[in-house]
Amino acid sequence: MTNEVLVIDDNSDIRQLICAILKDKGFTVREAANYDQALSEINKKTPDVAIIDVKLDKGDNDGIELLIHIKKIDEDVPVIMISGHANVQMAVDSLKLGAFEFIQKPFSSERLVNFTNRAAENINLKKEKNVLESKLFHSYDIIGQSQPIEKIKNMIKKLASNESRIFISGPAGSGKELVGRQIHKQSLRSKKPFVVVNGALLDPQNYEKELFGQENKNGTLSYGFFEKAKDGTLLIDEVTEIPLETQAKILRVLIEQKFRRANGSEEIKTNVRIITTSSKSIREEIDKGNFREDLYHRLNVVPISLPPLKDRLDDIPLLLNYFSKKIADLNGINEVKMDSNSDIFYKYDWPGNVRELRNLVERISILSINENSNNINQLISDALSNNEVNAYNINNNSNILSYSLKEARENFEKDYLSSQLKKHKGNISKTATFVGMERSALHRKLKSLGIKGIN
Repeated sequence: MTNEVLVIDDNSDIRQLICAILKDKGFTVREAANYDQALSEINKKTPDVAIIDVKLDKGDNDGIELLIHIKKIDEDVPVIMISGHANVQMAVDSLKLGAFEFIQKPFSSERLVNFTNRAAENINLKKEKNVLESKLFHSYDIIGQSQPIEKIKNMIKKLASNESRIFISGPAGSGKELVGRQIHKQSLRSKKPFVVVNGALLDPQNYEKELFGQENKNGTLSYGFFEKAKDGTLLIDEVTEIPLETQAKILRVLIEQKFRRANGSEEIKTNVRIITTSSKSIREEIDKGNFREDLYHRLNVVPISLPPLKDRLDDIPLLLNYFSKKIADLNGINEVKMDSNSDIFYKYDWPGNVRELRNLVERISILSINENSNNINQLISDALSNNEVNAYNINNNSNILSYSLKEARENFEKDYLSSQLKKHKGNISKTATFVGMERSALHRKLKSLGIKGIN
């Protein structure tokens, strides 16, 4: 990938030298000799990387104004600031405003190329991440015509036009993040960042740094999720996993609309819409003392509850058809036709919900390339019967009829999860991924079933 660099410096000798060095290294280069030319070039086309002299023709800090202008257009663009009159405060101010690096003149060619390569790698990674996110999330829709799903669709339309905080509850794999993304996409903040932070995956030692950022000893800044989501939407997934001390600080941010970075003294104003999710019973967590009730009431302005797939089985034909088409399109393969009338889809309990169904369709789509329809049906039967519910084969195991529904389900889940843990050598993460559950949800399920360990 060839990256384009915009070089802005009113010293023609330095500007041409920088351009020559970067061209030799394979970069496409544009240049601007003054503030007005730079503004014109930036507005014409945003570069992949910008190199800007702090002092141009209109004043001491007009390069800083160009930095701010670029960041307003696209905050992901890395900007390298250069100056022959630099001081520590100027460097700190530039970095606080989002500069990628600050170089003092005179500088070596090696240093310039090194910083530019790092900046190019940075923007390329962000572009790749955006493409992947688009494929994984942005392109998916909320599918279904069942009463609870229609109610949720209508709720999303109403919520998109206001700024209310939203609390989304539902079992793992039911589509909580997708609902949050749809609300953001239809809102006035749609062109601003949508940032997701999983409370269960935050580093327990660095909760505050990851949420609020940090002012480092060398004068640089580490931005937290609240700043990364500036003017956009911050979705806090599994919010009940955040410790009480940090919950108190989040509550303070919601009340005061400002916060301080770790090790910082400056108060940062925040303008972020908060959406939170949980697969746990929030009331139980409050009663246990694991979650602050005052924070819950701040977050739960508008509640949305997502049903498990087993409670909306009439949506399965639509989901099968939708995922088959979408996965074929994303992977460049032929669409697989599945018999949505097959009893096997409706006898299965779907512990991983819609995510598990999507994973099944993707697996069958890949495995069934060049297979006939009979073989496809057998692949599905094997996936949902022989391999995944072998303890209680839903097609022909008559012993199951001697149990009550609750006993049969508990016995099946215990034997099934025990078998999967043995298959994956006790690895919780791999087992959770295979069965289509969140790791924390699988931990809770194992505890509730009395599965303490696998030998």
